[in-house]
Amino acid sequence: SGNAGFQQVLERLESDPVCQRLSLKSFLILPFQRITRLKLLLQNILKRTRPGSEEEVQATQAYDALEKLIKDCNENVQRMKSTEELIYLSQKIEFECKIFPLISQSRRLVKCGELTALDFSTLSPKWKVTTRPIYLHLFNDCLLLSRPKE
Repeated sequence: SGNAGFQQVLERLESDPVCQRLSLKSFLILPFQRITRLKLLLQNILKRTRPGSEEEVQATQAYDALEKLIKDCNENVQRMKSTEELIYLSQKIEFECKIFPLISQSRRLVKCGELTALDFSTLSPKWKVTTRPIYLHLFNDCLLLSRPKE
């Protein structure tokens, strides 16, 4: 979205009749959809093969290999989503000192959300409670608290 030239080329390509008005995302998702359809096809083949036959052995091997491929694909998709979240977060968060590298291969965001911090002022005779928003970012290896820039 930040590159206007790329956006123009993408719009031109997506409007081309060859692409059947499909977006780039649909072309990126299509191979994953085919893999899951192949799994369904192999399940049906296994139902119709004679038990103990050579065809059943081959279909079972193909099914097991496909299961492993689907598992690897799902893990890689999750890893990429996690990395994208870290990149987005690192662009939003500004550290006072750069001693904490937010983006790491092993780090992933587990949970994040807004909390309300309560500040009790004991300087005045009456207890005064003020609130301010803070954000909690729970990673698999650390906990980060942040606050909006004032």
